Amino acid sequence: MKSIKVLMMAVLTILSLNVFAQSKRNVKDTVQHAKIYTCAVHDTVAMKQPGNCPVCGMKLNLTTKEAMKMQAANQYSCPMHTDVVSDKPGTCSKCGMSLSLSPKEKMKVGYYCPMHRDVVSDKAGKCPKCGMELVEQKKKN
Repeated sequence: MKSIKVLMMAVLTILSLNVFAQSKRNVKDTVQHAKIYTCAVHDTVAMKQPGNCPVCGMKLNLTTKEAMKMQAANQYSCPMHTDVVSDKPGTCSKCGMSLSLSPKEKMKVGYYCPMHRDVVSDKAGKCPKCGMELVEQKKKN
């Protein structure tokens, strides 16, 4: 009798975890997350708006994670010189190569040129370099 109770509790636990996991699938995060600002000296100080540290008066900075998010968003860089970055497409000031989006940003773009992978767009159209039709980016599962 005791083993049946233990078995039933195990089955109930597994089923409840499975139901909970299924309910979380395909749920989009629509909450607007706050940026967190911290003091360089006092790591316990965290605020939702920029300003000065209440302890020492120093300027609050974005957390490292938030700064990395801001830096990576819509940034073009040279494939040869990673220190050359821009927020707009163009050419590298050192070698003249075309600046390209980061791989993460390329995945967000809807259309690309099959001949020139650096040519990307959010709308269908033609490649400005060769005139080919832009191909729709396939979503990876």
